[in-house]
Amino acid sequence: MQNNLFERARDAVTNMMNMPGQASQQDQQAAQNAIQSAYQEASPEERQQLKQLEQQLKQHNQLQ
Repeated sequence: MQNNLFERARDAVTNMMNMPGQASQQDQQAAQNAIQSAYQEASPEERQQLKQLEQQLKQHNQLQ
């Protein structure tokens, strides 16, 4: 069964990374919240991917 929260987290980070210009603080927080929510029901493999998404998010935020 595919984890819907995981999909939402992945989509939130992907959408934020693809935004032209600077993402708003609200967009950044929404992506982080989606990742945190997904951790609760994530499989070990999904948790690893969520960690990678968090790293991407942090790197993206530092570049802005």
